[in-house]
Amino acid sequence: MIDPNGFRLNVGIILANHADQLLWAKRIGQDAWQFPQGGMQPQEGPEQTLFRELREEIGLDKKNVTILGRTRRGLCYRFPTRMIRRTEPTCIGQKQVWFLLRLKGEDDLIHFDMTQKPEFDGWQWVSYWYPIRQVVLFKKEVYRRALKELAPYLFKNSVRGWSMPLNSLLED
Repeated sequence: MIDPNGFRLNVGIILANHADQLLWAKRIGQDAWQFPQGGMQPQEGPEQTLFRELREEIGLDKKNVTILGRTRRGLCYRFPTRMIRRTEPTCIGQKQVWFLLRLKGEDDLIHFDMTQKPEFDGWQWVSYWYPIRQVVLFKKEVYRRALKELAPYLFKNSVRGWSMPLNSLLED
């Protein structure tokens, strides 16, 4: 679904393990890494999209995760000009509601073979702030904003997640 401003409505999925590391997924056939994400379909709300995409992209069901938090509103990024779809309706970027989840089980629950065309072919656990430095440039600010907003849900009883100074998160 494309909103009136040209942004595809979408959810972003940040999955944490029991050690507070995040699932970082490799796009199939590429050296491009990102958090799982997916577009909303008509008649779907963000949480419905979350669980459909979670199943399709990384093989997890609702019973395999706990929702720790979500962003208060959608966070937008624009595609580079070369990536803008000129079909109707024109899509200039994505507007994403981000969810922070905790995996309830073991790593072997994660798999990418739930659809005919998987989006990922590899993954790893990374430290909480790692994705900000590694994600493609046009997504960097949305990742920074989502991780900053959601960090208190994961690290409410410790300072472990805040080991990176906040001012360094603002730098590129």
